[in-house]
Amino acid sequence: MRNWTLAAIAVGFGAVGAVLLLAAGSPFVALVILLWFLGWAALSSPLLMPSSVSATEAQDRSAADGRPIIYWRPGCQYCLRLRLSLGRLGRRAHWVNIWSDPSGAAAVRAVADGNETVPTVVVAGEAHVNPAPATVRGWLRR
Repeated sequence: MRNWTLAAIAVGFGAVGAVLLLAAGSPFVALVILLWFLGWAALSSPLLMPSSVSATEAQDRSAADGRPIIYWRPGCQYCLRLRLSLGRLGRRAHWVNIWSDPSGAAAVRAVADGNETVPTVVVAGEAHVNPAPATVRGWLRR
């Protein structure tokens, strides 16, 4: 449920704002506000991210195929920026949602000075905290 909290808050604020604006006689502004909050909800939800696997499964898969592991969390603007910039290449990585997997969160804390800084990308056993999207694209093309 934690994965959807930010999206639910956005939908709630959008709905309340739209109702108040409708009551005040501003249907166009109400629609704009509602659409803006719905867009924000979609961007902060897990919908735009590939399906996540557990950290253990991602580590096993990465050891077998050499593909990077990307640790992320819903609502993270840097994770979203990375995901959108990767496009279809993003499907080649193993994605771990640290809010759904405590061992994934622990793996990130182990390499980020105790913080849950995401995105954290692990390539060939080496962790990179918030790498540039172009760098990650290069790793995924190999």
